[in-house]
Amino acid sequence: MIPLRPVLLPDDPRAAVELLQREIDGLRRGGDAVAPITDIAAAHDLPALVPDSTAVVLCTSGSSGVPKRTMLRRDALRASARAAATRLGGDGDWLLCLPAGFVAGFQVISRAVLGGTTVTTLASEHFGAAEFVAATRRMRPGRRYTSLVPTQVGRLLADREARTALGTFDAVLVGGAPLDAETARRLRELTTVVVTYGMTETCGGCVYDGVPLDGVEVRIEDDIIHLGGAVVAGGYLGADPEEAARFYLDGGQRWYRTADRGRWVDGRLVPTGRIDDLINTGGVKVSATAIERVLREADRVEAAVVLGLPDPEWGELVGAYVVAREGASEPDTQLLRDLVRTRLGRASVPKHLVVGTELPLLPNSKIDRRAVRERLIERRIHV
Repeated sequence: MIPLRPVLLPDDPRAAVELLQREIDGLRRGGDAVAPITDIAAAHDLPALVPDSTAVVLCTSGSSGVPKRTMLRRDALRASARAAATRLGGDGDWLLCLPAGFVAGFQVISRAVLGGTTVTTLASEHFGAAEFVAATRRMRPGRRYTSLVPTQVGRLLADREARTALGTFDAVLVGGAPLDAETARRLRELTTVVVTYGMTETCGGCVYDGVPLDGVEVRIEDDIIHLGGAVVAGGYLGADPEEAARFYLDGGQRWYRTADRGRWVDGRLVPTGRIDDLINTGGVKVSATAIERVLREADRVEAAVVLGLPDPEWGELVGAYVVAREGASEPDTQLLRDLVRTRLGRASVPKHLVVGTELPLLPNSKIDRRAVRERLIERRIHV
């Protein structure tokens, strides 16, 4: 066992990156494991010791449940950085647009340190088109990458200068949530788009455009995606036995049983939604992911989140929260319901449909589904 040392991240992105660069460089040489935190109070219930193989402890986002502290191994970070660079065509400089304390942002820094390249940050914690453009202009010439979530991509595509800046990147990695086909098409007109799949438990994205990175294995059992290989974390800190059992060994290799359903299509992995995204309404199971996909295809809809809401008669009812595209008029809720009925059938039609002005997000720019649920319940209107 080795000591686990909390590392308080400054609010200033540049200072946070400089701190983590020093820590990651130290991790290459051994020594204490570190736990990046943004609030010193979060250090109080951290254990004093962790397994020798641990390099860093990162929290999951908690976008759909309780955040879990995940132990990333030294060999996993090295394997992840090496495999990503190989797939992308070589090491390059990175623009950090995501919080450094979550895996996607942390891995931007880790890949740069392990690959001997540089990280450029936004001027502040705020992400916007102007901040993205200014940071891009500060990057040195040469091979460059950035990692974004779909919400950020949408904001950048709406700005002329940001679109030009996107075109200067050799590749833009997009993960954290599904990227709709139209947004992907518009982004691909500007640069190479790499749609990533992975999670904190696999050192972030480990499947690029449906193809596992070198050293990563994927299998689907009972419709559930299992990920294996050197990138798999060492486990959770303080998890209950059921959660801890999602990590397991098979044939001497580490595996992680995800909470995602998936299938193979033409040799590529296609995640089809979380285990818990199935809504059981009146005995009929409908997919929240499929309903979201249909709603996002509507002309005036920028984003859509679908959840099951408790109902004493039907068990659950389909609830949908949609946000209009910037500059567009508010979508007609009845037309949206008709679209879902035509594409997916009557059982999938949202019984509670709320049009909001903005999408609630977590600090890492993922959708805050608990906040969405609260908004749906507050404005619950039965139809």
